[in-house]
Amino acid sequence: MRVSLFLAALLMILARPALSEDLGVIGPMYEIAERDLIAVIQEKLRAMEDSGELQKVEESYRAKVIEGVERPRPVDGIKAVQSARTYYIDPTFTLERDVVDEQGRVMFRKGTQVNPLDYAGLNQVLVFFDGDDDKQREFVAGYLKEEKLPVKPVLIAGAPLELMREWKREVFFDQGGVLSRHFRITASPATVRQEGKRLRVDEIRP
Repeated sequence: MRVSLFLAALLMILARPALSEDLGVIGPMYEIAERDLIAVIQEKLRAMEDSGELQKVEESYRAKVIEGVERPRPVDGIKAVQSARTYYIDPTFTLERDVVDEQGRVMFRKGTQVNPLDYAGLNQVLVFFDGDDDKQREFVAGYLKEEKLPVKPVLIAGAPLELMREWKREVFFDQGGVLSRHFRITASPATVRQEGKRLRVDEIRP
């Protein structure tokens, strides 16, 4: 497609009827050359590969991925326990709409209060702790041996894979602080267990 200053002038004339005289062709006409974006990117990548820059970028990205797995970002807003305390969480909530089955039959009406523990109990203890804190790490190592119920260790900071190799067992990490917010964890180490129809949270000073 060819464009010219004449076309630009013509558009101005059509937009402003008062300037309706014939200005003629104003200057030479040129073809717009638009490079294919993919071709430009491929050319840039080839240049980076030839210079060795691409390999450096790949190595840097790989290192960041490994670092993110070995040492995820700590959960914000959780401090070390200063004094022991216990609090309870009632997980009961009110349905904001009807709950129906596959056939469309109403199982629970809007406004019904539901306690998830009535349908799926917590048959293990969660222990939240900072793996970079020597006292907390040592406390949890002992707690895993002493607690009679199954225990799921949950890091809020530290290196989960390193602990898994050391302890020879699964160690979880609270990615994004989802569990901490759900159980209102603000200090560690803290344990969460079911007690009746409520959840009991114990903040423990090692």
